[in-house]
Amino acid sequence: MRVSVSFDLDLKRNPYRGLYIAIEGIDGCGKTTQVNNLKKLFETQERSVVITSEPRKEESAIGKLIHSVLDGRVRLPFSSFQDLYSAERVINHETVVIPALKEGKVVLSHRCFWSAVAYGVFDKGETKYTKENSNVIIVANGILSKYYQFIAPDFTFYLAVSAKTALKRILKMGKRREIYEEKEKLLRIIAGYDYLLKNFAKEIIMIDGEKTEEKVIGAMIRLLK
Repeated sequence: MRVSVSFDLDLKRNPYRGLYIAIEGIDGCGKTTQVNNLKKLFETQERSVVITSEPRKEESAIGKLIHSVLDGRVRLPFSSFQDLYSAERVINHETVVIPALKEGKVVLSHRCFWSAVAYGVFDKGETKYTKENSNVIIVANGILSKYYQFIAPDFTFYLAVSAKTALKRILKMGKRREIYEEKEKLLRIIAGYDYLLKNFAKEIIMIDGEKTEEKVIGAMIRLLK
């Protein structure tokens, strides 16, 4: 039996008085550094800041499971990953993001739903980021969904770095390497972000993550004014 499903939805916008900012990019691009820099900036403006991530780690049972998968301690089919991410994202939005935005706080997030496309097409085993492949992820994982829909960040910054730079930084950090942190995988995920930048140019702002820490935060600050 063939079933046709069709509907049109726009991204869900932030209706609250708080500010929602997400930092995207592959591992090693500098997300944590720049989230901390933005936190310092807003605190100098006497703004209350909430930092979160997708997925969270210690604050969530699902997040803990995801991180166990990422570092290789638990094995699950790749196609199940984004379902776990979406479940964790629902909880994060309902318990952290939305309450903070309602209170007028600044929410700084390591990643948001856009990473579901960059990583999700890869997890499905597809070799190319086509409109068809990406739309499956976009609808299924709640970016455009009749079941649940996540608030789009007011600003999404993508820190663009090469796979070579990312791996060098990851090695320097000395942390346990995760399942996505191999050159060929990183190259495919970078291709996913390139697809997003091309097709959602009004939603995602690319920042050259190869530049110095000071220049990266400076570029973001200029765009936030």
